[in-house]
Amino acid sequence: MRFNPEEITSVIRAELESFDAKIDVAEVGTVLEVGDGAARIYGLENAAAGELLEFENGVRASVFNLEEGSIGVVVLGDDTEIHEGMTIKRTGELLDVPVGEAMLGRVVDALGNPIDGKGPIKAEGRRAIEMIAPGIADRQPVKQPLQTGIKAIDSMTPIGRGQRELIIGDRQTGKTVIALDTIINQRDSDVKCVYVAVGQKDSTVAQTVQALEEAGAMDYTTVVVASASQPAPLQYIAPYSGCAIAEHLMYNHNAHTLVVYDDLSKQAVAYRQLSLLLRRPPGREAYPGDVFYLHSRLLERAVKLSDDLGAGSLTALPIIETQEGEVSAYIPTNVISITDGQIYLQPQLFRAGVRPAVDVGISVSRVGGAAQVKAMKHKKVAGGLRLNLAAFRELEAFAALGTDLDAATQAQLDRGLRMVEILKQPQFQPMHVVDQVAIIYAGAAGHIDKVPLADVRRYEVELLQHLKDMHNEFREKLVANPDLDEENEAELDRICSQFTETFLAGKAHDPR
Repeated sequence: MRFNPEEITSVIRAELESFDAKIDVAEVGTVLEVGDGAARIYGLENAAAGELLEFENGVRASVFNLEEGSIGVVVLGDDTEIHEGMTIKRTGELLDVPVGEAMLGRVVDALGNPIDGKGPIKAEGRRAIEMIAPGIADRQPVKQPLQTGIKAIDSMTPIGRGQRELIIGDRQTGKTVIALDTIINQRDSDVKCVYVAVGQKDSTVAQTVQALEEAGAMDYTTVVVASASQPAPLQYIAPYSGCAIAEHLMYNHNAHTLVVYDDLSKQAVAYRQLSLLLRRPPGREAYPGDVFYLHSRLLERAVKLSDDLGAGSLTALPIIETQEGEVSAYIPTNVISITDGQIYLQPQLFRAGVRPAVDVGISVSRVGGAAQVKAMKHKKVAGGLRLNLAAFRELEAFAALGTDLDAATQAQLDRGLRMVEILKQPQFQPMHVVDQVAIIYAGAAGHIDKVPLADVRRYEVELLQHLKDMHNEFREKLVANPDLDEENEAELDRICSQFTETFLAGKAHDPR
């Protein structure tokens, strides 16, 4: 058999021309030990803090500790398939999540993967979950109200767009309800919402999503879930993921956003677990020394952006659960010092039927009247409400001793009881700010002093219905410009006086 040298030459030349040298270079490490969502890796000397890594079976991890000779990583998924000796490689990327308006109406996990059975999400892009908070020059003062729809909060501890307002209290005191009411109240506003559920039962999250759907709030809300059944690393990163989703809407769509972190106590516990597993030195209550930074770098991302950056906002409502009302514990005091005020829910008030159980004495908003409409700031509405309620609480304690009271003191006590009744509100029934102003004014101006205490709730419902049915033009005027000037105050006073007369005469407007 004879070979033709020319044919061989042409074949070799063709092969050389089509040869494409692709060398896949990856920096690879080895698993030394793994367990409970954390692993120690040998090698990867050039890995960066927070960098995304990938095990040979596809499970991802994030760099948590950088030590001499090894690194500690947190496993972002099932660690049961990971074993000693398995290889892991660098990706050169930071942990990120899908973002965009397509995320609204969806329920996702801490990595942004959909878990609602509605198919894949067509995201606009991806955003790193850890971002540096905006600087001083990028911000402007918080002055635009974010209405919660809750009378006790909008009147006494108002929240502004870009603010960080802590909701704090023992378990089962209505913390989540306040957050959900605030989300539901954004139906007719331009605020987009993100609800982050950390360490909750799956059944509880399902009920929350159902409540939001029934109220029509899921259309503008993203729910990020890291439930109690999921690994600690996912509970640790979930709040940052939720913040990144909201930040994208704020920066890229000039949107106003609201993020609820429910709750950061459980995130701190997950962070403590990971820190102890990777042998970080424990401090007070066994939390690591940087647990303050865990929450400060998250909550500092709440901002009211300057006009040059689009004037969007990110409002944060972190939730903290206390044990036996201990607000001076480590995590509660940390978050109180980071936020712009707190809404404290008292178990005794809750059990007494005062719901929302807002403790007027401890609750405060450091933004204050800057985040209220003019009508609410009026001296006969929210102007003296906090002081009057505080004085009432003192009188109530005094009256409990059985002491005889003079007529003026008894009248003040009676009005206080009626104001407390007015500030009660059923869950998932947020109220428009104009309706809040009307009923609080009726109470503060003395129109309900002669209304029997048992009939105050009925009086409220029928007064607001009367305002909509018989004086809708005046109500719409207040909705367009919520300012209680002399003319508007006189008109509201006249409406309340006439309605009170007919109500006491037994001829109150029938809402049916």
